[in-house]
Amino acid sequence: MTVGAGGGGVTVPSEEELAEYEQERPARRLRPALDQVVSVWCAIISVGVLAQVFFPLPQGTQFYLVIFLAAVLPITLLCYRGFRVPAFVNPFKAQTRSHDDPGVSDWILALVALAVCVYPLFDFDGYLERRQAPSALDVAVGAVLLILLLEACRRTTGWVLPAFSLAFIAYSYYGGFLPQTWLLSHKGFDFDAIIAQFTMGTAGFYGTPLTVAASYIVLFTIYGAVLDYSGAGKFFIDLSFAAFKRSRTAPGRTVTLAGFLLGSVSGSGTATAVSLGTVSWPILRRAGYPAEPAGGMLAASGIGAILSPPTLGAAAFIIAEFLQVSYLKVLGFAVIPTLLYYLGILLAIEIDARKHGTTSGPVSEDSAWRLLLRFGYHFLSLFVIIGFMAVDVPPFKAVVYAVIIQFGLSFLDREHRLTGKRLFKALAQGTRSVLPVAATCATAGVIVAVTTQTGLGLNLAEIIVDAARGLTDNHTVVLILTVVLSGFAVLILGLAVPVTASFIIAAVIIAPALINLGVTRPEAYMFIFYYAVLSEVSPPTALAAVATAAITGGKVMPTMWQAWKYTLPAFLVPFAFVLTDNGAHLLGQGSFVGMVWTTVVSMLAVAALAVVTGGWVFVRTTWLERAVCVPAAALLLYLAPVTIIAGICLLLVAVVINLVRRQRQTSAEEGTLAS
Repeated sequence: MTVGAGGGGVTVPSEEELAEYEQERPARRLRPALDQVVSVWCAIISVGVLAQVFFPLPQGTQFYLVIFLAAVLPITLLCYRGFRVPAFVNPFKAQTRSHDDPGVSDWILALVALAVCVYPLFDFDGYLERRQAPSALDVAVGAVLLILLLEACRRTTGWVLPAFSLAFIAYSYYGGFLPQTWLLSHKGFDFDAIIAQFTMGTAGFYGTPLTVAASYIVLFTIYGAVLDYSGAGKFFIDLSFAAFKRSRTAPGRTVTLAGFLLGSVSGSGTATAVSLGTVSWPILRRAGYPAEPAGGMLAASGIGAILSPPTLGAAAFIIAEFLQVSYLKVLGFAVIPTLLYYLGILLAIEIDARKHGTTSGPVSEDSAWRLLLRFGYHFLSLFVIIGFMAVDVPPFKAVVYAVIIQFGLSFLDREHRLTGKRLFKALAQGTRSVLPVAATCATAGVIVAVTTQTGLGLNLAEIIVDAARGLTDNHTVVLILTVVLSGFAVLILGLAVPVTASFIIAAVIIAPALINLGVTRPEAYMFIFYYAVLSEVSPPTALAAVATAAITGGKVMPTMWQAWKYTLPAFLVPFAFVLTDNGAHLLGQGSFVGMVWTTVVSMLAVAALAVVTGGWVFVRTTWLERAVCVPAAALLLYLAPVTIIAGICLLLVAVVINLVRRQRQTSAEEGTLAS
């Protein structure tokens, strides 16, 4: 796909290039014939998933999940590599192979996966009835399924989540041998009971994570693929380039808007950053942006797409399922934090434009109004999703209606009509995109099952809170310490596993600690959600920043710190959710007046943070002015009357000092010119 402003198109990176920077490992490059077979299978899965929405199986959800896993697990083992042969073993072959087909062992694993997945279907009711006393064959089949899921997860996301799962399994088995006085001890479970919990209950492989993947996430990946193949991605980027033209902040604003719009298509922060960077970096470079600030801006804009309505990341569906609320309710939680996030980015763009002396960059030949009149129908399906959910239509039905509408609208553009071949590709891509997510969610079911079976979540929560209470008895300080420890824990977890997996693990282990201290469940889950997503821009890994640094040619660590600068409000605003009595207003809860004043005060806090990280108000700031803005931001975010007044006073002191300095500099320059 070629997009861009001013008639000079730029090629968007291929799927292989995008996957190189994702936490999900890149899929194989299959030879055309086999790739076509896989595409046909994935398209059939997509059709089945869409049909399931209106014609659900009479046997129930768990029966559908068994079929879904049987459909996607074998294809995952075929499409994703096992152990790679190092290039030095056969460097010539490594460089010249144009395809990477599965070997004999991969086909065997896929066939075995199919067999063990469909095993329960032959006597489904009897299979479930044997949960308390599984047969030897039930246990053997379940054990093989466990191994294959761990292998599929390893292939798609790496070793970390499988290693976590094995540790939890070991805890479930050996926890009964721990001294009974220890908080982590439990009665112990034998291997049969553990496998039965994984395969025969609703808290294991076929629990909430896979339910969300099979009932929500796959539908949104299909929708994203239909949007992309119908030309929406190209339109969103072209509109962003056309919307901002003459100001020196136009290139930065363009990147921000394009990232927000493009995220509704890709659904991935890192993938959005890479697509955006490939298109936008030449524009930013010509406008005068250095490589590192540009890379940081691109990473922040890409990640912002999965923090923002109307299409939050996959973990948002899991939040809705955990809280037993509508997806629209979760979207409501994210509205004000999204405004604050993008305010922080826009203020950073304004400051960088002045610091680096950027120009307006090349001007798009297209008119934004002309583009909206011609292609604005691409927004319609997004509004349809929100509109249907607003009238209590379930999200899985709303997104199918949106897919149907987008399919019909595609015929308004001759180049992107979803005729037979193009529609087939969109359906196939929709399921292919969910393969690593499905493997992750099914494997994460191990952690959920062990936590449920052993009561580990509550025990770990008690340990975390006791650790904080070991330092002080003050409830507020205990809460602050617990929240800080929780934030670090989620960030560290997110460095090693994808966002969805890190959220699930943290939700069952860390959230109870916050809830025990009086934090409400929505506040706790949203806090964890934001920190799970922000791990993608957190040093030392910061995948989104690594990807954009590769595109801009900037140094990796400085790019990471620039990304952190742009996303700092998103790191600190979630603390207001859980630490302050008025923080719930930022999640759209409580009175309208409460939402308004907390938003305004938080905007002032974000502005103070922008001064701290950007070093600019009217002119470049001194260390004193930036130092004064640090407590100002913290006091404002506490959202209490006394702290707000103190924070505003400190912020005014910094602004007045900077304004006086600017007037003196202006007077000095005028005097120099006069002489």
